[in-house]
Amino acid sequence: MTSVSTQNSRVLSGMRPTGRLHLGHYHGVLKNWLELQHEYECFFFVADWHALTTHYEDPSIIPGSTREMVIDWLAAGINPGSATLFVQSQVPEHAELHLLLSMITPVGWLERVPTYKDQQEKLKEHDLSTYGFLGYPLLQSADILIYKAGRVPVGEDQIAHVELTREVARRFNHVYGREPDFEVKAEEAKKKMGKKNAKLFDSLKRRYQEQGDQEALGVARALLEGQGNITMADRERLLGYLEGGGRVILPEPQALLTKASKMPGLDGQKMSKSYANTIALRDSPAEVEKSLRTMPTDPARVRLTDPGDPEKCPVWQFHQVYSNDEVRAWVQEGCRSAGIGCLECKQPVIDGVLAELLPMQQRAHEYEAQPDLVRSVLNEGCEKARDVARETIDEVRHAMSLVMA
Repeated sequence: MTSVSTQNSRVLSGMRPTGRLHLGHYHGVLKNWLELQHEYECFFFVADWHALTTHYEDPSIIPGSTREMVIDWLAAGINPGSATLFVQSQVPEHAELHLLLSMITPVGWLERVPTYKDQQEKLKEHDLSTYGFLGYPLLQSADILIYKAGRVPVGEDQIAHVELTREVARRFNHVYGREPDFEVKAEEAKKKMGKKNAKLFDSLKRRYQEQGDQEALGVARALLEGQGNITMADRERLLGYLEGGGRVILPEPQALLTKASKMPGLDGQKMSKSYANTIALRDSPAEVEKSLRTMPTDPARVRLTDPGDPEKCPVWQFHQVYSNDEVRAWVQEGCRSAGIGCLECKQPVIDGVLAELLPMQQRAHEYEAQPDLVRSVLNEGCEKARDVARETIDEVRHAMSLVMA
């Protein structure tokens, strides 16, 4: 069974299969994953069903895109020994939980998710008048809740998705956590803790419910976590009893805010394949150097002797990512005084990008040469993910009376 502490330390994050990744992905997502995999129990997945919500007309590219993306994950340092890597569609429990949650989720909740109308505006060339597109935020909720993930790394623009997940979990627990004779069963579970602990639990429960004492709530949760002689079901009943609700079947996750990526594109906009302004993690050194040498600079610097303004130059944004204070001071002085040329200014950036990419590309070549190894990593990850997902779906089925008599 999943313990409370495990739920709190579990992280769930996914990416749509877009093929080979670029520096924007590395600085915006993968560097964050690299840190999280050493701090939490992490589940990182390929969101291939999510890809179908907007690109259902041509799914043939998904398998190849999945393989290429996972190679870049591994090359960047995501370690299958530290994190579970898997493909969403290979864990069908995601779909079952999505279906079951759809029975209790109001349509209005889905329509008000900010990205619903936003994506419809941005992707006008696609027919998005499908249930799949309307329901994709609920599928995201199922992705999170099937692992009882306590934390979900998101940017500011995705907080609404985590809030929806919290509302869905709360509604599910309210509807299905009220099992018959709930309070009687909770009182019986309390007795299993022993007289001393039961008395302490009652005291902490009163302090929290009557006085709103958050410290008492924390102590009571820790008390329950330390009880080795009660079942997980009893622990969940007592958690619900403590908090004044029913049994907590699907815990509410917390958003784990991530830093916004500072990685610009070659034209100064956000790095994105749709803008054709990217540097791929597996671009050759010659391609990287050519891309950076030909990227636009401050339009005021027509001639070498013309002074410039680094703040108006896309190259300066790269210096903020790859250069130290000394080099940045050299750029500011040299550009404004026309003491250095644009190619000279770009060289430290070229050196910095190449140095960052070299070890990743070496590891990527090893994985490219061993397709069976990549397949094995995903197969093992899918098995581990399914083991956890089955536990949750079994609890959900029982709560919803979907079991054979």
